[in-house]
Amino acid sequence: MNEDIRIHSWPCSYYLDTSKQWVSGKLSLTPVAIKFTADKTGELLVNFHLSSISEIKKESSNLIFSSLTVLEKNTKHWFSSLQPNRNVVFNILEHFWREQLLSSQSAGAEAAALQSTKGKELTGLLTGSQKRLEDTAKVLHYQGEQFDNIMKGLNKIEGDMDVADRLLTELESPPWWPFSSKLWKAPLETKPKETATVSDSKNQEGIIIRIPVIITHRTDSNVKPGKLTLFASGLEISDCNSQVIHRFESKDVDDIRVHTPYEISVRQRFIGKPDTSYRLLSAKMPEVIPILEMQFSKKIQFLEDALGFVGATKSPQVDLGTSIWQAATGLVGGVLQPSSPVGGKEGMDNDQVQLQKHEKISQEEAKELKQILQKLKGLALETEAELERQDEALDSITTSVDRATLNIDKQNRRIKRLT
Repeated sequence: MNEDIRIHSWPCSYYLDTSKQWVSGKLSLTPVAIKFTADKTGELLVNFHLSSISEIKKESSNLIFSSLTVLEKNTKHWFSSLQPNRNVVFNILEHFWREQLLSSQSAGAEAAALQSTKGKELTGLLTGSQKRLEDTAKVLHYQGEQFDNIMKGLNKIEGDMDVADRLLTELESPPWWPFSSKLWKAPLETKPKETATVSDSKNQEGIIIRIPVIITHRTDSNVKPGKLTLFASGLEISDCNSQVIHRFESKDVDDIRVHTPYEISVRQRFIGKPDTSYRLLSAKMPEVIPILEMQFSKKIQFLEDALGFVGATKSPQVDLGTSIWQAATGLVGGVLQPSSPVGGKEGMDNDQVQLQKHEKISQEEAKELKQILQKLKGLALETEAELERQDEALDSITTSVDRATLNIDKQNRRIKRLT
């Protein structure tokens, strides 16, 4: 991810201590730093890393009103006349600052506990692939349940069609026909069995991912911190107390716009009343966008500032059954078995020389990598099988819909003849 990408910028004034005066300019936030550029001279007056901040506060005094102070090491920076308002800037800066601290602490803990080795890099890479495959499997499983429910609904429609057909036959038959009362009584008893399975799926569905976000509703200038939860059936926006603000089912989402790798907007259109729209900003958004891209492939749109992110997020989901497994085994195979006979004895020597240039992996790391590979292989095969099953289900649904349409047309003609 490009660390120089500008997440947000706000017009404001900065107190320049050397000249004891306020300078107008723009305060900018990148994924890892805060910058201030003067309007008149274009000079970069402030540029420091988020991890060097020890405190962000809203302050005011007799001479300075509605100011924001950022304590960086031993230097306090004053920002005032913030637009659209101080609260918006404070909430966004604090969110990215806290997320940066959390990520740097976890990275520091890992570095202190274990030295970075080739085995750890591979483990991290494969664990990330495993997580993405598991998320994909959850979404596909939910889609499969929806297909099953559609098939059950179509089967019920076909059963109702049979009943309607028998009723029409009863009406069309002459009054002296002796079997008229027996034609349609039996199927009427098979009605009240279907309702349990459709309502259970929501209660059983799990959370794919949950991240902290900064929420803006429609075009309001106020923002507030909250959470975004992604389910296989949709997404949910809640406040810091886990109170649901709004839930979008998959069918309710009309479009998702990716403004930057850190900011998206979700909208549901209405006729005759305002659209329901939320803008969501988060330091963790790059983890969510690939899942949204898979779930809402026809509804998601990458705007100009996010176009560079599309190529980076292309995961091996185009050919889930084989590409991940082949890439993983090819990658790890060269490390786990450097002396495999790829090109005879000469190939063995070359592999051993290449391995000596890099850090060797331990037996424990090799064992862990093999376990992850086995899980990846199983997930990939399950995902491939589920995709094939859903393709067959789609064909069956199309056939059933065509058959039901023909039956409806036929019965309409019969009803017209009777009337």
